[in-house]
Amino acid sequence: MEYTPRLKKKYNSEIVNNLMKNYKSVMQVPKLTKISINQGVGNAANDKKLIEAAQQEMTLIAGQKAVLTKSRKDISNFKLRKGMPVGVMVTLRGDRMYEFLDRFVTSTLPRVRDFQGISSKGFDGRGNYTLGIKEQIAFPEISIDKVLKVTGMDITFVTNTDSDEEALTLLKELGLPFKNKNK
Repeated sequence: MEYTPRLKKKYNSEIVNNLMKNYKSVMQVPKLTKISINQGVGNAANDKKLIEAAQQEMTLIAGQKAVLTKSRKDISNFKLRKGMPVGVMVTLRGDRMYEFLDRFVTSTLPRVRDFQGISSKGFDGRGNYTLGIKEQIAFPEISIDKVLKVTGMDITFVTNTDSDEEALTLLKELGLPFKNKNK
């Protein structure tokens, strides 16, 4: 028997049916297309170990090899040359995306310090949602003893809808704990 992530099963069986009330066809129901995780490493130009450690940590978190991001232009104030590594990123799709989202909601977000829910202000107007994590040590895959430098990261949830309201409803159904507006 083939393995299917728990959240993917839930999406296909429950969430599509819950959202179907607003649409005529199943194909119109919004869905998550990819999750992009991006981490900038400020002093990577000076210290090669930082970028390698960030790449290993990101690979552990995502379950997929992280790619180095390189600078696009020279910036003399930051002692930065074109093509120097400045961060790492991973793009997750399919089963790995659902696995990451499940782990993110169930084990990472509860470990974030002073967590009260995520803000609903991170939408870009095209149905994509971005949130920032201040410390990578919130992920259970990362051992606190082996961390060289505590850095944050951006996580972007890309949906196939153009409406922020539809994307918000989808992400709430998928289990992301948004803050209540009346509090």
